[in-house]
Amino acid sequence: MSRILARFWDPTGERHGGLPTYPWKMAPPHLLTLRQLTAEGLRPGGQGVQAQVLWRSRRHGAPGVRAAYLYDVRFALPKRHPSPRQRAALAKANQARRTCPVCTRDVGYVLPRHLGTCLDCGQEAAA
Repeated sequence: MSRILARFWDPTGERHGGLPTYPWKMAPPHLLTLRQLTAEGLRPGGQGVQAQVLWRSRRHGAPGVRAAYLYDVRFALPKRHPSPRQRAALAKANQARRTCPVCTRDVGYVLPRHLGTCLDCGQEAAA
């Protein structure tokens, strides 16, 4: 095992604040990230973070050590789906965000908050 991998290998959590820590791609298969849970149609279901994956990042602007938090798939619950009334309320709220108060038409995109109007009405007001 390389030094970098050994640096992040701590399945007992003694060195990293009591949280089991694994190197990149070396976590047990029952521990998944939020995105992985979502892809399988699951949610954490109230459980806290069970472990973490640490790796060195060389990304420009954010170098250093990065972390991904892991959840146990055995305690995960199925994702909740919105009711028809919740979907209708969301559709109504999104419709209001797309309707320009000046020309009162649905412009097909969410209005920029700094203008408060659609782009066409914002250009006319600036001219």
